[in-house]
Amino acid sequence: MSDMPKLLLATRNAHKVRELRDMLGAHGAIEVVDAAAFPTVADPEETEETFLGNAAAKALHYAAATGLTALADDSGLVVDALGGRPGVYSSRYAPTDTERIARVLKELDQVPPARRSARFVCAMALAAPGKVLAATIGTVEGQIADTPRGTGGFGYDPIFHVGSLDRRLAELSMAEKNAVSHRGRALRAMLPLIRAALRA
Repeated sequence: MSDMPKLLLATRNAHKVRELRDMLGAHGAIEVVDAAAFPTVADPEETEETFLGNAAAKALHYAAATGLTALADDSGLVVDALGGRPGVYSSRYAPTDTERIARVLKELDQVPPARRSARFVCAMALAAPGKVLAATIGTVEGQIADTPRGTGGFGYDPIFHVGSLDRRLAELSMAEKNAVSHRGRALRAMLPLIRAALRA
């Protein structure tokens, strides 16, 4: 049995788990498990009105259910011309990634490129049973393109154009995406707080 400190990733989203494991793996000294290892623990309802509220609720829920220190994130796409939608409802905006992208593009159909500014936001919360230990927020600015492009990433990545790279998030390698993404930025800010919490 490993004597390394254990961190629970409070998500069953395989794409998120892969990204987080990839980023955490470079730092070693932490045993990472995810929510799939606890099939009897039900996911909590996302009822909060902010990304940070949902992240904290998920982290507290999984920490209480497993007794482990839990890291949760809540993230989504904020489109200025849509008044901030889909926001905290990003993963629930339609049944599938393809349909979610189609809905956003339809809602932006008459919006010119100059007004298609958007950002991805990721809020992370680290919790022990009964207590939030730390929270961070990361963002990446971009624009919503008029058509999807790229085969990497997930969610809205194929229509999110990162101006500084002149590419969509879905066109980046995992390493490139982690370097600029909202989740990568939130996790880099969180890493020293995880180490402190786990005494890693």
